[in-house]
Amino acid sequence: MSPRIGVVTFPGTLDDGDAARAVRFAGGEPVALWHGDADLKSVDAVILPGGFSYGDYLRCGAISRFAPVMTPVITAAGAGMPVLGICNGFQILCESHLLPGALTRNQSMHFICRDQRLRIENTSTAWTNGFAHGQEIVIPLKNGEGNFNADTATLDELEAEGRVIARYVDVNPNGSQRDIAGITNARGNVVGLMPHPEHAIEDLTGPSLDGLVFFSSVLNALVGA
Repeated sequence: MSPRIGVVTFPGTLDDGDAARAVRFAGGEPVALWHGDADLKSVDAVILPGGFSYGDYLRCGAISRFAPVMTPVITAAGAGMPVLGICNGFQILCESHLLPGALTRNQSMHFICRDQRLRIENTSTAWTNGFAHGQEIVIPLKNGEGNFNADTATLDELEAEGRVIARYVDVNPNGSQRDIAGITNARGNVVGLMPHPEHAIEDLTGPSLDGLVFFSSVLNALVGA
């Protein structure tokens, strides 16, 4: 039986269908989760996809943090369930204090949409175990608030513990400190990533197949658990 991967839809979510499709391509069973229901439907992992949840009012992800579905997500993440936040989902994870730091307006003050080269720096997480350390990949990036910021002590802690999972290569598109594109929690089950791996899973539409590895990685982690 394939692992069940929940994909949460908030008002304003755009990429839930793409995330569910990526799960299916990787061999998992996508399960739709609704922001207003405090029910994870017995899933094995959760994806918080990209978009503009609740219109990005107050701050990106600030209202989503209080959605009913986030109560069991936070509890499950604390118990070790794999959780991936992509773009807006990354912002929600930071607002929920499942990950440190914050995502702020791009340094250029413009929305950015481009194919982005990344270097994978941590292959021990539930979502990156299928990569080789130092592997460079290309996946799409699209954000207006992708500038990762944290205080120096937090950044040093992320570096010392190897919790930066990916960095921007060649160009830093949004001003993120230390070229950070994604991070993980200390346990390695919660990952936030600003670029969009769900848009790089097939030759027809993606710049590569690199994004599919994030989704096959979590299936491998769940099957081997």
